[in-house]
This record gives sequence, structure tokens and C-alpha cells, in this order.
Amino acid sequence: MFKKKTIQNIDLQGKRVLARVDFNVPIEDGVVSDDTRIQAALPTIEYILSQKASLILISHLGRPKGERNPQLSLRPVADHLAGILEAPLHFAEDCLGPQAEEAASRLPSGEVLVLENTRFHAGEKKNDPQMARQLASLADLFVNDAFGTAHRAHASNVGVADYLPAVAGFLMEREIRYLGEMIAEPESPFVAILGGSKVSGKIQAIHNLLPKADHILIGGGMANTFFAAQGYRMADSLVEEDSIPVAKELLEKAGSQLHLPLDYVIADAFDPDAGRKVIPVGDVPAGWRVLDIGPKTVAAYGTTLASAKTVTWNGPMGVFEFPAFAKGTFNLAKAVAKSEAVSIIGGGDSAAAAKQSGMAEQFTHISTGGGASLQMLEGATLPGLDAIDNDELT
Repeated sequence: MFKKKTIQNIDLQGKRVLARVDFNVPIEDGVVSDDTRIQAALPTIEYILSQKASLILISHLGRPKGERNPQLSLRPVADHLAGILEAPLHFAEDCLGPQAEEAASRLPSGEVLVLENTRFHAGEKKNDPQMARQLASLADLFVNDAFGTAHRAHASNVGVADYLPAVAGFLMEREIRYLGEMIAEPESPFVAILGGSKVSGKIQAIHNLLPKADHILIGGGMANTFFAAQGYRMADSLVEEDSIPVAKELLEKAGSQLHLPLDYVIADAFDPDAGRKVIPVGDVPAGWRVLDIGPKTVAAYGTTLASAKTVTWNGPMGVFEFPAFAKGTFNLAKAVAKSEAVSIIGGGDSAAAAKQSGMAEQFTHISTGGGASLQMLEGATLPGLDAIDNDELT
């Protein structure tokens, strides 16, 4: 049960609403190239406007390191949003100071104001109270709909909640319901798929999943470290030498719960046009590296997934950005989509792979936050969620 207040628990009419959204979207040649995160925020934006409130949107974009960077301006995002919304939309060239204050004070009900990138100020990532107080002074209440930053304690998502009533938007509520309920009470058989480049980033998730998951399927570069822990020579494959002892411990602790690839696709260079071949798991020839799981692995993992009732997936199975090494990830996506399981895909690379596989519509839920969803898999708390007011009625 979602135990935080939401926008439906509070009267919005005539209020100035400050909403933290996740508009950290790719921009190419000054134009938004993928508006998935913008689309995900629309239900919350449109609901607030329908309640005759005025809406001030804040977000970060990229990593400007606390300094103004024209290449990371939110103006292209504001322009894109203006083309979607029917409501009048304004843009302020700073999120703090006189311009933001004047634009916010003049904002009529039913209209939207987008403020410039919060990370243009060093106080954002430091969760600076003065910055949080300035942001809070612009509005009557705070809505956090940025699940993608919920694992960070920043001024615009955590600090501001110290100075305003704070509620969750629809996206935040949906993410927590799916991810939280799936982790707390998954229907069995529960299968977790973990990939990506490094095992070090997934160690805590594996520990947290072991008592809950029936099967944990491993792929991606992180599998190489497990193979190195078993004594295989991995040649030029990505291996985290420092994580080999932990990988050995996990293999012993997990036993048959942890599934490793049976074969892999190796390449003679890290290049989209590299020479490649499929070999059974074992020593990798000198000068070669593992870049994908092989067809026997896909078939075996597919058999496990066919009977699953709950599936969570975080991290691709290979270098899916190279078409020649995307088959493992895409074919596994098809296997998940064909199953009758409730399927929840972590954000970031996993979400991108799901989309590119053509299977995105077949999954139950695709998260907008890679880091936040991984932190939930680890069983950790999310500062951005904790800062939202509790619903005393639940």
C-alpha cells in the first residue's frame, strides 16, 4: 500500500504548485530526441492544471557541475513541452533569483512556468537549505514526481520538502507501487534478471533478492567477473578484479538460484564491426572479449522465464548498442514479453533496450529511473520518497 500523500489528497485549486519532474532527456542539435520521461510526467502535469492551479516545473538536465552551461539548458525541453500542452507555457532563465520570483508571482491559474536547470547551482547537489528555501518560496505546495532522482538527496527534491507541504505525483506513486509491491510480495516463481557491465553495482541487489527470488539470471559484463571467479581466463573481457572474491562468495551462497550463461558471443575488438563467434563458456582466446550472451543461454533463460509469475530486469545482457551484439538482450526481452508474468523493467539502459527490442508495449511497467529502481532492488530507502508527507489514513 502506498503510504505517502498524493496530489489527490490535497486541494490544488488556486494554489501555486512547485513540481519536481525528471526532464533529464537526451537533446540532439537543440531538440529533444526522446521524450519518454516528458510523456511520463504528463498525467501529473495535466491533473494539476485541471484543478485550476498554476504550475512551476523544476528539473535538472545532465551534469553541469554547478555552473551555467548553455548546452544543458532546459529551454529545448520547455519548447517541446509547449508543443504538447494546450496550456500557456513560460520559461525563466534561472530557477533562483528575481526573474524566477517575478515569473512565479505573475503566473495565472492554468498556466505553466518551466525554470532553468537546477544543477546550474552548486547548492542543488549539496542539498543546500538556502537554495531549497528559495525554491519553496515560489509556491504554496510541493509535488515530487521525479522518481528518476528519488535516490538522491538534493535541494530540489528533498530540501524543498522541509519548507512546503509535500505530496507525490502520479508517476512517483505508480513507480513505488509496482517496484515496492513486487519486491515486498512477489508472486512465485519470481525471476530476477541482472545485467550491465559491473557486478560491484549489483552486489547488494543480489544479496537482497536471494531470499525472495526463485531464480537470478546473470548476463552482461558482470557475468565475466563470475566466470573469472571460477578460474576461467577472460582475455580482454571486462572483469572487475577487485570484485572476484565477492563473486566467489555469492556463487557459494546462491548455489542453483544463480544462473550464469552457458555460452557467449565473443569479439576480436570492441567495435560494432568486429569479428565475432559463439563459444561455450570457458577460456576466452587471447585478443578476444565477451560482448553478449549466446543462443543456448537465451534458450535456457527463456525456459526459466516461461513459467515465471513475476519478473524484474535491471541491466542489458550485452553491448546492445552494437547491433551485432544485441541479440541476447533483444531475444531475452521477447522471452519476457511472451511470458504471462508481471514484468518490471528498470530504467536507464534496460528501458532503452526494451524500447529498441520492439517489446516495450508488452511489459507491465518500464521504470523511468535506473538508479532509483536499482536502489529499491537493494532494499534501500529513497530520500526523495522519504521526504514526501505520510498519509496518516493508510
